[in-house]
Amino acid sequence: MNTNLVISGFGGQGILLSGLLLAESAMFQGYNVTYFPSYGVEMRGGTANCTVVISEREIGSPVVSAPEVVIAMSEQAREKFQPRLKPEGLFILNSSLAQPELVERKDLEFLAFPFNQLALELGNPRLANMIALGVYLAKEPVVELKIIEEVLKQRLGNKSPKLVEANLQAIKKGLELAGGR
Repeated sequence: MNTNLVISGFGGQGILLSGLLLAESAMFQGYNVTYFPSYGVEMRGGTANCTVVISEREIGSPVVSAPEVVIAMSEQAREKFQPRLKPEGLFILNSSLAQPELVERKDLEFLAFPFNQLALELGNPRLANMIALGVYLAKEPVVELKIIEEVLKQRLGNKSPKLVEANLQAIKKGLELAGGR
């Protein structure tokens, strides 16, 4: 198994948290992993993205010029990363904040969901990133849900068990949307 992805949006969307959650879960599952966050200088609302590489082999570099998967949570992320996505790649778009009609590439597996709206329906607008992560995991089940739950407990459990459960429900919602487990 060898995969790489970029999760991109703006500060405050939980972009870096979702990438870190995926990377740590893959590491606990026994894979080699790199996690490479990048963000603008703004405190909130600036650009944010991260690259995650998951492999059974050693990883030479955390830099990925042509990702296999892109999760774009904003219009700016769509504009920046859609052209860089490998042919036959997976493109997951947040149609609440980006324009799916502008995705013209026919050489991609393309999924668009209104993640912000779905998060509001779950009762917390900050869960959009986890719903998107669930969609990705439905298409590429690189880590087990029980491992993700353990990492969530380690990362967020001291703050609030309710937050762990809310994030798990959001991931499960994404899995359901994309026809996963």
